[in-house]
Amino acid sequence: MSEEQKEEMSVETVEETEVAEAAAEETVEAVAEEKPAKGSKRGRNRKQKIESVEEKPQSEWTERVVQISRVTKVVKGGKKLSFRAIVIVGNKKGQVGVGCAKASEVIIAIQKAIADGRKNVITVPIFKTTIPHPITGRSGAGAVMLRPASEGTGIIAGGAVRLVLELAGIENILSKSLGSKSPLNAANATMDALKKLTPFSDVAKKRGLTMAELLN
Repeated sequence: MSEEQKEEMSVETVEETEVAEAAAEETVEAVAEEKPAKGSKRGRNRKQKIESVEEKPQSEWTERVVQISRVTKVVKGGKKLSFRAIVIVGNKKGQVGVGCAKASEVIIAIQKAIADGRKNVITVPIFKTTIPHPITGRSGAGAVMLRPASEGTGIIAGGAVRLVLELAGIENILSKSLGSKSPLNAANATMDALKKLTPFSDVAKKRGLTMAELLN
């Protein structure tokens, strides 16, 4: 082979390598461009999935823990330790209940008390924002007096009595706790008083009057 042919062959090989390198760079750039595009599509799909997920509706029931006490029971071989929880459950729309339960752990005791409170829910007759008439409830050695109050008075009560009245949905009321200071007795006495309340509509039916005639 002559020197001219050798030079032509070397020039062709150099051109081929340059073309191959350029093609390789183009393929790398194309792949790099495709990756973020795919990623962006996935990101959009994930956002759409997150947006499509509906939020769970919150429960209208509210639970308040009144007291958690430690209880010991004497058994054969020693003492058995457990916890007692008192919980008040209500929806602030005229329904309220008191639950009490024991368990070896605090969380389990609270859960059992909540279940017990929902089983013992009562409906409270509310007149405007207060109770229809004065009433007194009793439980054990404790007693609670409830009196209607005008607008703007608020809930004049404390401890377990206040929690029961708040979760029942009463906004204006006067109360006085007598006798035992136990939170469970106070809560049960308040529940007893609320059970005894009579709506104005029932009284009007018994007397053969309308609501307007009864209130006037």
